[in-house]
Amino acid sequence: MTNSIVTAGEELAAFIKRHPKLWVITGAGVSTDSGIPDYRDADGQWKRPPPVQHGDFMASTAVRQRYWARALIGFSALREAQTSGAHRALAALESQGYIQQLVTQNVDRLHQRAGSKKVIDLHGRADMVKCMVCDYQMMRHAMHSEMASMNPAFAALEARHAPDGDADLETDFSMFKVLDCPRCRGILKPDVVFYGDVVPSQRRLAAQAGLAKADALLAVGTSLMVFSGYRFCRAAHDRGMPLASLSLGVTRADALLSHQWRVPLTPVLEQAVRCLQSR
Repeated sequence: MTNSIVTAGEELAAFIKRHPKLWVITGAGVSTDSGIPDYRDADGQWKRPPPVQHGDFMASTAVRQRYWARALIGFSALREAQTSGAHRALAALESQGYIQQLVTQNVDRLHQRAGSKKVIDLHGRADMVKCMVCDYQMMRHAMHSEMASMNPAFAALEARHAPDGDADLETDFSMFKVLDCPRCRGILKPDVVFYGDVVPSQRRLAAQAGLAKADALLAVGTSLMVFSGYRFCRAAHDRGMPLASLSLGVTRADALLSHQWRVPLTPVLEQAVRCLQSR
């Protein structure tokens, strides 16, 4: 372990000790050690084409065909991913009483699998599918199973996995058969907030209520480039709360931060947990 990681872990532990009612927001960087790719580089720029827009998904049959055909191949990476040391370290901090609330922008449910309980899935959960007409819900693996039987040629294809259960597949998608809602024949969509969509007010208000009870904000593995996450940093700063960031690169909130560590997440979080356990 390098001196910089040890030092960052000790500094993070000291920050947590001073502010033991943390409001934590996490992003894709927490799950990269679980094998789930992220969207942005250390400069906060896109590493790949931006994901599907909500309006395009709802308006275009062709967009939905492309989305579900690629997901049929790529979703296994999300479904089979295992928790990382970062997930487990954050769960340990919660069990030690240091986390007031954890709001994640990820849709992989790995925080819950690691043992975290005070979690808000700000952008939803990828393992569920919802009808946009009648609100019918089903597990995503069941939908994928049906679509695989409907599209055996597509199910046999292989492609590199991409963020959020996508895959880097480019082909003719016009023959792909998309499953409609079994109740009303409406459009089925993953129960996640796509780009161009809005976070449900119930989740946003619950996160705001948790922030009001916290004494500091810690951003982990997120560039905060998406406003739905950045808004909480602005709110915390307006209240005079200390803000800290642990990530590999820049964030949209850099000007608001009182502490920033641009270092690998997992070893630093694990070092912070060890420091706090020994005190």
